[in-house]
Amino acid sequence: MKALERSDRLTIPGVTIGHGSDLAGKTGVSVVLCPEGATAAAEVRGTATGTRQFDSLNRVHHVATRAHAVVLSGGSGYGLASADPVVRWLAERGHGFDTGVRVVPLVPTAILFDLAFGDPEAVPSRELVEEALATASDGPQASGSLGAGTGATVGKALGPESGMKGGIGFASVAVPEGPTVAALVAVNAFGDVRDPSTGDLLAGCRTTVDSRDLADAANVMAHLESDALHPWQGNTTLAVVMTDAALDKPGARKVSEMAFGAFYRCFSPALSVFDGDLIVTLASGLVPAHVHQIGVLAESVVAEAIGRAVTEADGFGIVPAVRDLK
Repeated sequence: MKALERSDRLTIPGVTIGHGSDLAGKTGVSVVLCPEGATAAAEVRGTATGTRQFDSLNRVHHVATRAHAVVLSGGSGYGLASADPVVRWLAERGHGFDTGVRVVPLVPTAILFDLAFGDPEAVPSRELVEEALATASDGPQASGSLGAGTGATVGKALGPESGMKGGIGFASVAVPEGPTVAALVAVNAFGDVRDPSTGDLLAGCRTTVDSRDLADAANVMAHLESDALHPWQGNTTLAVVMTDAALDKPGARKVSEMAFGAFYRCFSPALSVFDGDLIVTLASGLVPAHVHQIGVLAESVVAEAIGRAVTEADGFGIVPAVRDLK
């Protein structure tokens, strides 16, 4: 078998990614554009989700089988408005679901809580979304503290002040003469982040505010009292899997389900009651592929993207990042 080709380049036909980053307010937005439409489905396993237009993604029998963009936004509930400029941008160019009266762009949107990292009054603005649209591109993709990951943090089992910096990560893998699968992940997890290959802690809650030693969130949570009041409830990891494979909607849903394996490998603990985790799959191509092949590759790139999100992150002098532990 030929070796898989891994890269930081987006090469899915018809798909581009753009970011808008507010480095002063410490928030941002990321947009995945597929204007011609892509088969779309999602798996939502979080218990603290904030979404818009996800009904068409969650229900396999929904009449809408395609999406024209996916928006990931900081700003908590305020970030749901980030979809509006994207809808307008697509509609002005004639992209959307043809209702017979006018086109209606389908733009599923999901948010994460970053209000306490920077300025709580700073939420993604129309200008920030327009920046993401203007800069959307294929080719090399950056990871770290930008876009929806600008204000993301991880490891909050002992409170936000003992956490570390999260971010956004991108990874891609191609099968020679076969399909390509890529992932964009905004990592704002309650738990720690582990290296999926070794299980070693990469980033997470520290033993004290002033320490650079990791406490191991799973161990902290294992010793919680039944009536413990948790000091921090703002989290959520959002992932978008993109592929040029030919998938129907049930197939895209299964890929999203399989890709969740990366969350269980990378987050400790995974899917806490405070997380709103979800994965969207967009299939824009016609490359023949087995759904299990795409699911396995999706888990792999989601895990890789999670690692890049934290290893490339910048703590902005507020909390440590992985680079600060070295």
